[in-house]
Amino acid sequence: MHANPPTPAAPATLAELIAALRARAAASQTSPAVRADYQALLSAQGLSASQMPYADYAYLRLLFEATRDGGYWNLHWTITDREPNSDAIWTQWRALRAIGPGRVSANAECDEISALYAFLARRGGVRNVGLFWPTGNHTVAVWSLPGAPREARIVVPTTQIFLSQYDSFGTRGFDPWKQPRIYEYGRRDVSDDLRLPPELSAFFIAQAARYADASGLSLQRLRGLRDRVLDGAMSREEAVQHAQSQRQRLPAGADRDQLAYAYFIREMREPG
Repeated sequence: MHANPPTPAAPATLAELIAALRARAAASQTSPAVRADYQALLSAQGLSASQMPYADYAYLRLLFEATRDGGYWNLHWTITDREPNSDAIWTQWRALRAIGPGRVSANAECDEISALYAFLARRGGVRNVGLFWPTGNHTVAVWSLPGAPREARIVVPTTQIFLSQYDSFGTRGFDPWKQPRIYEYGRRDVSDDLRLPPELSAFFIAQAARYADASGLSLQRLRGLRDRVLDGAMSREEAVQHAQSQRQRLPAGADRDQLAYAYFIREMREPG
């Protein structure tokens, strides 16, 4: 199996965190699983590589798996009735002093999580990511891609609400053209010099190093297990048992997925 690259030192500021995430996303481009997912999305959406640059895709894919409900940054969906921005998420993160397996890093509603995703996308240099309301009471993110013959819109389902367990990055479960305009999320929710607790920023980078190279399918399955642990619907040991069963069914040569499952099992078995 291929070992993941060494985890860098914990970023001190938001700007350093984003730079580290972009570097990790760039490294993930060498993963056959990431490349295969990219090619599959190009084909499904009828896009060219020039219309959807691989580097931007890899960064947005990493953010998606990290920040989604049940993703590997341990965000958890709940009803909050807060405004559609990520301010409260950053407030919770700044107050956090311990993070570990099965422990929620921040609670947020769908519009807050989608705003966080869009905010980090723009701060990382990817434009035209905004919020989309497929229904009056639900929000996801959309990545708009200009080009001929017309603009393309990639749905980024930051939660699984109103979707099946199989819907993921680029889902067709929502029609993004129901909304006439997708406005780029331009609000600066926090400043680039925001300082995060060192343990939390180290956790964010370590999780990206562990999981960014795996296939979307394996990450979707692991998200489902992690989400049930965060929600209290499954114990960590039960999640380990399911993960071991799924890992045994991985196809030959899925080295990056094997590593991701190994990390997940180890994480769920950590004390705390």
